[in-house]
Amino acid sequence: MKKIIIGSDKSGFSLKEAVKAYLLEAGYDVTDGGTLSEENGKPYYEVASAVAQRISDGEFEKGILICGTGMGMAIVANKYKGVYAAVCENTFAAEKARAINDANVLTMGGWITGEFVGIEIVKTFLKTEFTQNLEDWRAKNLTKAREQVKIIENDNFR
Repeated sequence: MKKIIIGSDKSGFSLKEAVKAYLLEAGYDVTDGGTLSEENGKPYYEVASAVAQRISDGEFEKGILICGTGMGMAIVANKYKGVYAAVCENTFAAEKARAINDANVLTMGGWITGEFVGIEIVKTFLKTEFTQNLEDWRAKNLTKAREQVKIIENDNFR
């Protein structure tokens, strides 16, 4: 079964719930890292930290974080080793975040993205593999680039 972790603050709660319902219906094993109700919303930095830590620890390969704009979640999540969070507002960005950057966390904005579009972004993000549909030369360059990014990451996460 495909495991995924998802989380939101109050501003992203309704989009998170719609995405979570889609994921469950599609057969994913979904762990909700919070917020669990609109009335008791956790701050974006707490949710992003909790979700990103579990990805950094290797418990999950991919995650989805939703706040008002998606940006705060991305900033916090990217503070964790091995987490590559990308804000995506359309399916093109989601495809490229995976194919080019090998992002493992999708962030979206509940104030920006409607439920239908958000679910389409999630579908695209989850079905796209690193270097998918890219020319051989580009795939080779991106594989090298990914290795260099990991070196930079290791130098900065001591």
